[in-house]
Amino acid sequence: MIVENQKLNPKLFDADVEKVPIRNGFGEGLLQAGAEDEKIVGLCADLTESTKMLAFAEKFPKRFIEMGVAEQNLAATASGMAAIGKIPFLSSYAVFSPGRNWEQIRTTICYNDRNVKIVGSHAGVSVGPDGGSHQAVEDIAIMRVLPKMRVVVPADSIEAKKATLAIAKNDGPVYLRLAREKTPVVTTADSPFEFGKANLLWESDAPSVAIIASGPLVYNSLMAAKQLETDGVKVLVLNLHTIKPIDSEAIISAAKRAGAVVTAEEHQVNGGMGSAVAEVLAANHPVPIEFIGVHDRFGQSGKPEELMEYYGMGVKDIVAAVKKVMSRK
Repeated sequence: MIVENQKLNPKLFDADVEKVPIRNGFGEGLLQAGAEDEKIVGLCADLTESTKMLAFAEKFPKRFIEMGVAEQNLAATASGMAAIGKIPFLSSYAVFSPGRNWEQIRTTICYNDRNVKIVGSHAGVSVGPDGGSHQAVEDIAIMRVLPKMRVVVPADSIEAKKATLAIAKNDGPVYLRLAREKTPVVTTADSPFEFGKANLLWESDAPSVAIIASGPLVYNSLMAAKQLETDGVKVLVLNLHTIKPIDSEAIISAAKRAGAVVTAEEHQVNGGMGSAVAEVLAANHPVPIEFIGVHDRFGQSGKPEELMEYYGMGVKDIVAAVKKVMSRK
């Protein structure tokens, strides 16, 4: 059942549950953070409206720079601004930033430990018709490997706003990963959010499997949990919104209570959140584990909901993975 102190959306399981693009929360959060701290500046690579940085640009025009289609310059300029005390937020599609400018992020931002916030929008296959060239499903892997980089993947628009406000106050490089498509609103304004701390959203008595999820798949995982409980299968669901620094304590605790784990993310299973979870468990408490995500393939054009099902990230796929991992206990 839903953990009461998480104060989730009371209409979470309704057919008409509210859906809002996760990136909208970033736009709202950046506007608020900018009003609270004049050191915050915005930089974008010709996608200001799409990444939801437009409201900040209009409110604070002297603190915004349109870099054009020049992602390498986007990162290097942000690093220079951070060196003189600014707090730069830079945004683009995730496939371009951090995809295209990874070396500049590595060398000018991380190597120098600059206080830069990299916002990768339109991540995952749920970008839809834009196709495989624009569907970043490798970005968590390339960012979490960087020393000093933090990685945050919000579950919905409300959590994205909270994450934006939190990373604005967290010194050092951060990667904030955002989905494009409208996503069910899981949390509320009263739901707890702490940078670096996972949230236990669902827990049955004596769970048999822990589902650890991030981003849009948190909703799918909760839907799977509800179905599984109806089928008599007891699970817990952990929202791992901060992938680095990873909440090892929460992961190990979940694995010890359940004895098996399923990870769920809209990303390649190689090198992503699931790999990070597996690293923690391999070193501390090995248990059987199954991975929901993209399995060594590129994306393609299609409707977002069709692609999520095609690549094995739907509710039925999570249910099947739970039953499979239980057979390995």
